[in-house]
Amino acid sequence: MSSNYEDRGRSSYEDRGRSNYEDRGRSYNGDDDQDRGRGGMQRGGRRMHRRRICRFCIEKVDQIDFKDLRLLQNYTPERGKILPRRISGNCAIHQRMLAEAIKRARNIALLPYTTN
Repeated sequence: MSSNYEDRGRSSYEDRGRSNYEDRGRSYNGDDDQDRGRGGMQRGGRRMHRRRICRFCIEKVDQIDFKDLRLLQNYTPERGKILPRRISGNCAIHQRMLAEAIKRARNIALLPYTTN
């Protein structure tokens, strides 16, 4: 039983350091990303996007009126959910105020909770 474990440990350091790429006849070059058609994209394939700026901060809005249906409908899709902050681009303070205004408008039946 112990002979199996001893045989495994006897392989030389060079044999263990060899990678699968060398076994297959390929070599690894870290700069091959551009040769594969990726061009100048970053690793991971994520696109660069510009950070959205809060619309309410630009206009210096202190309160969001729950009776302003045109404004509130821009932040609720057809399904009726409130758009999250990462999509709408609002800051945390104005996103909370917006959510509260949408909930108040729903409560007095100015906005629907869901679609039919």
